[in-house]
Amino acid sequence: MTAARKLFGTDGVRGVAGVDLTVDLARALGAAAVRVTGPGATIAIGRDTRESGPDLDEALGEGIAAAGGNAIDLGVLPTPGVAVLARELGADLGCVISASHNPYRDNGIKFLGGDGRKLSDALEAGIEEAMAGPEPGGGGREPYPHAAERYVDWLVEAFGDGVDAAGELVIDCANGAASAVAPWLFEAVGVEAHAIGNAPDGRNINLGVGSTHLDALAAEVASRRALGGLAFDGDADRCLGVDAGGRTVNGDAIVAVLALDRKRRGELPGNRVVVTSMTNLGFHRLMREHDIEVEVTDVGDRYVVERMLALGVPLGGEQSGHVVDLERHTTGDGLATSLMLLAALNRLGMTPAQAASLIVPFPQRLVAVNADRSLLPSADRIWQEVDAVSENLGDRGRVVLRASGTEPVVRVMVEAEDAAECERVCEALADLVRAEIGV
Repeated sequence: MTAARKLFGTDGVRGVAGVDLTVDLARALGAAAVRVTGPGATIAIGRDTRESGPDLDEALGEGIAAAGGNAIDLGVLPTPGVAVLARELGADLGCVISASHNPYRDNGIKFLGGDGRKLSDALEAGIEEAMAGPEPGGGGREPYPHAAERYVDWLVEAFGDGVDAAGELVIDCANGAASAVAPWLFEAVGVEAHAIGNAPDGRNINLGVGSTHLDALAAEVASRRALGGLAFDGDADRCLGVDAGGRTVNGDAIVAVLALDRKRRGELPGNRVVVTSMTNLGFHRLMREHDIEVEVTDVGDRYVVERMLALGVPLGGEQSGHVVDLERHTTGDGLATSLMLLAALNRLGMTPAQAASLIVPFPQRLVAVNADRSLLPSADRIWQEVDAVSENLGDRGRVVLRASGTEPVVRVMVEAEDAAECERVCEALADLVRAEIGV
């Protein structure tokens, strides 16, 4: 288990391409994955649009072949598309080369099981431990040119029922993996959609566009007088929206719309959903009003899925736009989320503007503090203050303090009914984190 933490973080191996994540490391990871999986293992590889992607893809395939495995090159494809194709093609593993919403200089390698789910910590540790093993050779590598088409067909079949929109939408592909499939998908389901952020050049992924930069989408929606817009991140496993006035429809609102629609149709088993500790208290209040139970887990789609599987809850998600439907999928999928949202809004007779207004949020403040995140668990003074503030807020608010799983920061989040109190408490805690463990 210790070995897994040397390279593998919460979302695979991440780092600056060519510095932390080199072609030699990619080659070694590919070979190790075969050693762990077994002789003749088949691994399906997909990537986003970063300029470092093709070289890492080639090196990974070389490593797989050198260890006696078979690499299937899916080309540019969203992370959830790799999960789907790994299952559809009967691969032993899937592998994604992406750093999600990070800048183009970063990249990452993460493995999925043949079932399309993220690997366990134990399997990731096994891959790392096998990186120095023998290379018997005898493997191969082949392209699969129909990956995008097959993924779109699967999405339409699984999530296309009931999808409709009473006007034009704008879709923001983040100059990432969604560029290869999103315009085609919306045409296939009969939704009029104008695409932006769909001209990747290797360096413009997530640059001022996508789910982490909604201003571009809001501006285009306003310019075209569109009904609303949908934005994906670099590897298209997230989806967020905006209404005609540019207001955000975040993951909380999306999960709320889906939950209300499914409860109304009697298709929400146990009347429960799973969300994370970042989900706004306004969401909890809305769910209580509709007799829907909310299960809370740590931040990260891995933890959301683990809790959903443990409890038998098919619907869950994060404020950031990761939404999971375990009845039809194994992972968060931004494109599937967009179809589910449009179908639910259609059935409920709601507009994107009504979805944006559905939750009355508690004022929330989130600050990312540059810090040595490894010191956070033992920072007693910080946790004492968090306990004191939480006790003082009571049911009027809450505090969430956590180390990022992908960046050298500690995130301080405060919610409170009073906006001024929210701002004051968050800034005070952020200052304390800077003073105690800041860098």
